[in-house]
Amino acid sequence: MIPQPFIHELLNRVDIVDTIDRHVPLKKAGANFVACCPFHSEKTPSFTVSQPKQFYHCFGCGAHGNVISFLMEYSGLSFVDAVNDLASYVGMQLPIQQTDMPSSSVVPDDSANYFANDHYISNPEISSQDLLNVMQVATRFYREQLKISEKAVAYLKMRGLSGKTAARFAIGYAPTGWQNLELVFSDYRSEKTRNLLVQAGLVVVGNEAKQYDRFRNRIMFPILNQKGQIIGFGGRVLDDEEPKYLNSPETILFEKGRELYNFFSARRAIREADCALVVEGYMDAISLSQHGIDYVVASLGTATTSFHLQKLLRQTDQIIFCFDGDKAGRKAAWRALENSLALLTDGKFMSFLFLPEGLDPDSYVKRNGKESFEEQLKQSIPLSEFLFKELCSRINIQTSEGRAKLVNDAKPLLQRVTAPALLLILLRRLAELSGLSQSEVEELLQIKPSYKKYTVKKILRKQPVTPYRWLIMMLLHNPSYINRIDRSLLSGEKENSEEISALETLIELFDKYPHLTNSETQVSTIVVYLQDSSHRTLLENIESETLKWNDINALEKEFLGALEILQQAQRKKRITELYSKSLNMLTDDEKRELQQLAMR
Repeated sequence: MIPQPFIHELLNRVDIVDTIDRHVPLKKAGANFVACCPFHSEKTPSFTVSQPKQFYHCFGCGAHGNVISFLMEYSGLSFVDAVNDLASYVGMQLPIQQTDMPSSSVVPDDSANYFANDHYISNPEISSQDLLNVMQVATRFYREQLKISEKAVAYLKMRGLSGKTAARFAIGYAPTGWQNLELVFSDYRSEKTRNLLVQAGLVVVGNEAKQYDRFRNRIMFPILNQKGQIIGFGGRVLDDEEPKYLNSPETILFEKGRELYNFFSARRAIREADCALVVEGYMDAISLSQHGIDYVVASLGTATTSFHLQKLLRQTDQIIFCFDGDKAGRKAAWRALENSLALLTDGKFMSFLFLPEGLDPDSYVKRNGKESFEEQLKQSIPLSEFLFKELCSRINIQTSEGRAKLVNDAKPLLQRVTAPALLLILLRRLAELSGLSQSEVEELLQIKPSYKKYTVKKILRKQPVTPYRWLIMMLLHNPSYINRIDRSLLSGEKENSEEISALETLIELFDKYPHLTNSETQVSTIVVYLQDSSHRTLLENIESETLKWNDINALEKEFLGALEILQQAQRKKRITELYSKSLNMLTDDEKRELQQLAMR
């Protein structure tokens, strides 16, 4: 747990404009900065960054937050990693102990004897940074070995890779032999170094404590995380040994179900193309990138997972899966489809491309070039079409039994779909194919789509801003206004209960942390303290409205006006209460109070 005072101090030191501008070029526009939103596709800038208030808001897609949330969304970092990045940039030390302990040991595929490594896996003295340093040393070693290996260089040339491409992807070579890493780790056999190398996934220790390099006689492909740090390797063997491809085992740093090869380097290209291309192999991704198709990533010898898809959908609205046209390729595509259904929203687009049999992306682009390959991408099959095409291939749709099986097979798939418009279209298509009515299909699948969302909404006049909303805006703009608010004005009001509750939450926060009422406190700092509040979304929406303020001098009048409205409302309420009593039931004090209220 990171202490809130540390986050407060961090946000006071970091400039959101400086941080975002390093990732997304910003342009000055009045008091704010603007850019085309990095979280959705647009041609006219609606992404606005406020330097005085230290937050961003997109008026197109609603993306909103402070500098920490920007790094989390843009770079896919965890909260701790985002805070750590910012702290490192401004020279602050994160005040938490990172044990980086995995929940359990993982047994890799290539060694049944790996149980002997449990002692090393549970060593709490090794940090993530220690492992990252080890991976850097190993990468340099493998790259140097590539330079002096004629066999490895010849293989890469045979695969059509240039020296420039090999260098860009930091490709290396793990030579034959059992303990080559001893050349760069002089204390290779010491317990401390052995622990490090085992936890990094570079060394295997047998039953008799004999250690040997995991990767031998393999072309080495470094795997980077979202921060550009090397966290693992993929190795392609140069002889007939199995497996042909070997990944690092799962470690503190590396989980293959969460990582995509080339994702770090491809992010900008994905956003610019508004498309992510997913392929199966390292060489597919590298070869396509060498031919100018830079918006490509590869799964790491595993099915495309929901974590992979979530990463990609933060960068783009369109994903194309490109797999071999053989049985294995179609199986991989189907798994990707299954994992996509629950994540789809209306406006997101996923499609599938199957290359001619015998060709993969690597061989196709080398034979036919970039333009031809991108023409193939335009012919990709939409997810909805692939879904029913695949289901229909498994049955005889000419028979009643076949159509019944189609409905049965489609049921668990369509039940995962949450995108309202897409679900409606899929249900209609299933009804057409099965010969049933749509209502019958909905009943059989136990799905009832919401039609209300597609009725034409009556355009309402914009409601005036309530005094409670004004007070919230003023407190977010300048927390020192808290000292000028009469708390009694908030009691007993039933209308606008959500805004009143949010205002009370804000006041309670300032009472608990008086230092926040400093006039220099940034809005971004305040909202951090309310990350888990049920009013967070409302407060962020109100916060975004302050971006449109251009007359600061008028704010004081608005604040006083809001207080006046509440005072008048309270006066009328009290008069009504007193008038509800018969005159002879009023006390002398109440009679004087009523007279004074009536004269105001």
